[in-house]
Amino acid sequence: MTEPNRKINLPPEKEIDRLASFFSIFGDSTRIRILLVLADGEFCVADIASILEMGVSAISHQLRILKQAQLVRSRRNGKNLFYSLADSHVHSIISQGVEHINE
Repeated sequence: MTEPNRKINLPPEKEIDRLASFFSIFGDSTRIRILLVLADGEFCVADIASILEMGVSAISHQLRILKQAQLVRSRRNGKNLFYSLADSHVHSIISQGVEHINE
């Protein structure tokens, strides 16, 4: 049993709200599928749509949400935009999530 007077240092409420919002992004299976594809490398929208057998507009919409959440980044090459995971933290979150559900 824990001590009733034990002090727990929680982040400020604003940070907790941001964290909840961050994790809510992972609550959509299409976004998870996109992140899993991007964990394998950099792809353009058309390639992601083809891999996931979905429409380009649906993928673009979800990529916009992922980009706003700073989970993916884009790189322009001529007329094409190529997407990848924003950083190693995102890759780690996805990898650990997969590992956790497979335990």
